[in-house]
Amino acid sequence: MPKHVVFIHGLWIHASAWKPWQALFEERGYTTSAPGWPGDLDTVEATRANPDGLNNQGIAEICHHYADILEALDEKPIVVGHSFGGLIAQELLANNLVEAAVAIDPAPIKGVKVLPFSQLKSGFPVLGNPANKSRTVALTEKQFKYAFGNAISDEESNALHAAHTIPGPGRPLFEDATANFVRNSPAAVNTHTAVRGPLLLTSGTEDHTVPRSVTLAVSKLYADNTSSVTEYHEYEGKGHSLTMDSGWGEVADDVLTWLASQGFGPRAE
Repeated sequence: MPKHVVFIHGLWIHASAWKPWQALFEERGYTTSAPGWPGDLDTVEATRANPDGLNNQGIAEICHHYADILEALDEKPIVVGHSFGGLIAQELLANNLVEAAVAIDPAPIKGVKVLPFSQLKSGFPVLGNPANKSRTVALTEKQFKYAFGNAISDEESNALHAAHTIPGPGRPLFEDATANFVRNSPAAVNTHTAVRGPLLLTSGTEDHTVPRSVTLAVSKLYADNTSSVTEYHEYEGKGHSLTMDSGWGEVADDVLTWLASQGFGPRAE
């Protein structure tokens, strides 16, 4: 039976952005799905027109939403997440709901102390107004260019903004920003003692939203968990748009190679 891969999108991006990845993985022999966050509608246009279902959706709600989806599958899948989807992927892996996880430029988990200026600036459209915690916020072309498209041309960045962006709930950003000050933060992941499948963490060296130093700090949190595999891969010259811009295939091929190296080829038992 082919291995199933579940793709999880990040903040401000619709699940349909994963379609090229799904086509590639299915061509290689996997089955795939890319369910949206709770409150996402079927298309970019529909979600933009009616984003209220995303209001107040926090990290815990998103995790429980995907946990329910995964538990309805016939077997534990592999999960690939980008940005906040990468944080969710780590949560699902630590709770033994998936066999392996790939976290591409993941939002920081509790315990990460570094806060680069570019990360703060990328989140400011939401974090700059406390009222945004309970509502959705959309990125302008200019804001998207800084947060996602800084390593690509203006033309490509604007095209990605038009094709894939949706309003995103503010609550996950506020929860993540205060994670180190909240005892039972929903951004906490058991990095130390969880016996789990392998995890790949990745970073684009030019990422503004989740800078390289942040993902390296996440990787270090896993360093004392010697019972489980954690690897870190870096992509030179890539920004936060790396899963959907013209260079996405390089990242996808690397993920496929890594999965095969861990024994999770498309028909591995």
